[in-house]
Amino acid sequence: MISLEQSYAHCRAIAKARARNFYYSFILLTAEKKNAMCAVYAFMRYCDDLSDEPGATRTAIDRWRDALTEALAGRPDDNPTWPAFLDSVARYSIPHEYFYDMIEGVASDLTPHTVETFEDLYQYCYRVASVVGLTTIHIFGFTSPDALPLAEKCGIAFQLTNILRDVREDAELGRVYLPTEDLTRFDVSVDDLKNARRTEQFGRLMEFETDRARRYYRESAPLLDLIESKSRPSLWALIAIYSRLLDHLVESKYDVLTRRISLSSLEKTWIVLRAALGLT
Repeated sequence: MISLEQSYAHCRAIAKARARNFYYSFILLTAEKKNAMCAVYAFMRYCDDLSDEPGATRTAIDRWRDALTEALAGRPDDNPTWPAFLDSVARYSIPHEYFYDMIEGVASDLTPHTVETFEDLYQYCYRVASVVGLTTIHIFGFTSPDALPLAEKCGIAFQLTNILRDVREDAELGRVYLPTEDLTRFDVSVDDLKNARRTEQFGRLMEFETDRARRYYRESAPLLDLIESKSRPSLWALIAIYSRLLDHLVESKYDVLTRRISLSSLEKTWIVLRAALGLT
């Protein structure tokens, strides 16, 4: 087993290489909290990779869930993430159930994915994103239990933004997260998504889904005031990055079927700088 210091270094390297939007907000945290965020991210990244890699199977995810159980019981295997992950979970009293929910969320991506209703989509978003928000605020520190449902809503907002950005890519993989009830309502087919048919109906559908995402951003806004003051710039930056991504989708007139909408490194850096200087 590698040392705790080596494990944290391993997790920092993973986060720096792959966290993209998340890593920019980590920069604003204290060293201890940044380490914990990187450790949790490394765990989440491993979960995602198990469902996204070619030939991914439920067996591999079941093994990872069993490895988590063993690790939390004090019997970790030789995965270099465990020492840092376990230290962070204990240090910040993060409920273990969140990590099992994450695993179940990514497991659902193993098979072709369609969602009938928004209630079904909400459950998926909770497992893959809200539990990330709930985990994160334990590291940030929060002053009231009212922060918990707000963090859940913030996670929903982030995941809805991701889903709208990745509509075509997901459809090509057999994953359609836009609810069937919404596709039917706006007369958009799965073939439209796969074949990049950017119709007037698609535009109306995307506007509807964007308004839904914005509602969750608005409803979760009070979360900032419930987070420990030293962590607020990091959370503000993360929310600003995802909100700006949603703005870019609108500004592109929802041109997500032919290209990937993203923020430039310069935009993200400017957001982080504003947060660091208190210009929020």
